[in-house]
Amino acid sequence: MAATTTAFADVRPEFERYIGDIVYATMITVDAKSRPRARLLIPVWEIIEGSPTGWLATYRTPVKTAHLARNPHTTFSYWSPRQNAVHIDASAAWQDDPETRRHVWDLYRKGSPPGAGYNPANFWRKGPQDPEFAVLRLTPWRIQTVRGADLRSLIWQAPDP
Repeated sequence: MAATTTAFADVRPEFERYIGDIVYATMITVDAKSRPRARLLIPVWEIIEGSPTGWLATYRTPVKTAHLARNPHTTFSYWSPRQNAVHIDASAAWQDDPETRRHVWDLYRKGSPPGAGYNPANFWRKGPQDPEFAVLRLTPWRIQTVRGADLRSLIWQAPDP
């Protein structure tokens, strides 16, 4: 049985612990024929005014761009062999302003939450102004954590999804 809450603070400890441990998430988008497409990525997360906001440093590929232009809804799924999991339903939007790009670059460098992240200079040599460096803002409306030991589930839902 799952407990549901609109207070992210109730889910936050497991959310951050699992993401910091698992790091990689499967991102799902859908194409024009409503077929899913999966890719493995590393989002970073921060809490803004009590709610989670995700950021994805990525390449603006034609497939990802087309999928999100048609349908900005996406799901991220984290899973560990211990059966701990985090499932995040969110909307994604490209963010091109230099301030946001620098902010996301710094979040990746420090790891957010700790354990997640990497040095983005390994992929984008010119820093956050690199023309290949793209940023997606992830705005979740539902997050579920699952503890593998007993399959206890916590579900956070945005107050007004």
